[in-house]
Amino acid sequence: MVFSIISRLVNGVKQGVKAGLEGVSDTGSAIVDVVKNTTVTLVKGTGEVVSKGIEVAGSIVKGAIFGVADIGASVIGTIKGIVMGTINGVIEAGGKQDQAVQGAVSQAIYSAKELGLDIGKTAVEAVSGSVEAVKKVGGDAAQATRQAVTAALEAARDIGDETLTAVKDALTISVEGAKDIIETLKK
Repeated sequence: MVFSIISRLVNGVKQGVKAGLEGVSDTGSAIVDVVKNTTVTLVKGTGEVVSKGIEVAGSIVKGAIFGVADIGASVIGTIKGIVMGTINGVIEAGGKQDQAVQGAVSQAIYSAKELGLDIGKTAVEAVSGSVEAVKKVGGDAAQATRQAVTAALEAARDIGDETLTAVKDALTISVEGAKDIIETLKK
């Protein structure tokens, strides 16, 4: 049951993003609202899904990334907006911040691997998008940064040591506070 709901969610988001971005010249600006609105509509339509928070957020990100890829837009250029729209939409639909952040950031990393994208850049964009989204809804930005960095590192570790090193390096250089978080996770 959950698998079929999640599968429908991925496909629904993918189609919603494709339709929402059709004819739009600046996908980077439009993506946050398109993903958020698609998320709210789909999640509210399948109410029980919110209890599967991490999977839902991940499915939304995956569907959105593949929707963007299908229309030929720059996926890396939209990662931040996809993650922001996903987190804002999941929270608005009744989901929890930690699950939305973890699912969105992790799936961004996995999808980047699947599409052959720069995973370090994807991690930076995903973490930045999650922090910005949480700030927008009045959440704890420091906690969101920790959750996002941790999720990015866990996903990168699943992929392999080389990916983990690339993600650590990219986050340390580009995300405020990431170096300290990474250091505390080593202990």
